[in-house]
Amino acid sequence: MRNDWLIQKTINWIESHLHEQISADDIDAVSGFSRYHFHRVFQTSVGMSVTEYIRMRRLANAASILLHTNERIIDITFYYQFESQESFTRAFKKLYGLPPGQYRKVMRAMRKNKEESIMEEKIKGWFISGSHPYNYEIGIDQENVHQGKAAGYLKSKTVQDQDEFATMMQQFKANEFRNKRVKLSGFIKTENVKQFTGLWMRVDNASEDILQFDNMSDRPILGTNSWNRYSIVLDVPENSAIISFGILLTGKGEVWLDGLRFEVVDNNTPTTHISFDNHLLEEPTNLSFEE
Repeated sequence: MRNDWLIQKTINWIESHLHEQISADDIDAVSGFSRYHFHRVFQTSVGMSVTEYIRMRRLANAASILLHTNERIIDITFYYQFESQESFTRAFKKLYGLPPGQYRKVMRAMRKNKEESIMEEKIKGWFISGSHPYNYEIGIDQENVHQGKAAGYLKSKTVQDQDEFATMMQQFKANEFRNKRVKLSGFIKTENVKQFTGLWMRVDNASEDILQFDNMSDRPILGTNSWNRYSIVLDVPENSAIISFGILLTGKGEVWLDGLRFEVVDNNTPTTHISFDNHLLEEPTNLSFEE
């Protein structure tokens, strides 16, 4: 998963420099790889070029500022390194379907007409589960967004014990992915995560036996982090029935999730499956306790 680490390192740098000029030479220096190799890896993994990614993130941040502040459009334009308000307007309208000023008016009017809080059952496709789901909250956030107009979030409310956890999750039939290797990837942002958060995915058979599983326990996300990309790769055996996935939060904190992708990958992409067999001994050992 070296490529994932390289992309995460570069995205982390990009996130902290979105309001500055970023050149191809800067990206080369951060990645430490040849321009051709890194850009090919980034395009394959993220689904867009580095240049497109930087522009998308700048526009997403601009959309949030338009919606939640009264900053002037011209100031937003130059803060995010667009050469003119005309070029900013063209790029913004192409991505969001409206020019910036109209977007601000329309989206604010829509927010005003909505209920102040979005109930969990209104998040299409998602539900909350875990050991103590009533101590957590899931919802839609239109301010902390990686791309588009909204992101999902999971946060602690009344958590008392560090071992309590909850997940914002989905389940679907495995039929389409049987005998294939699948990759779940997405962008995650965190704030004050004390114990652990990460993507997770599980493949079960019809008897609900676990066939494949990964919850990023060997690469946990802790603390406060800007948006970055994470992934899980699992095989879906012939006898698979259900695929479950989501974002897990143990203990206190808040995590945002956006831009999820499911894709079939070839066998050259290593799996991240956590093998429970690794905990089994080959044979009895140290029966006399002398070793």
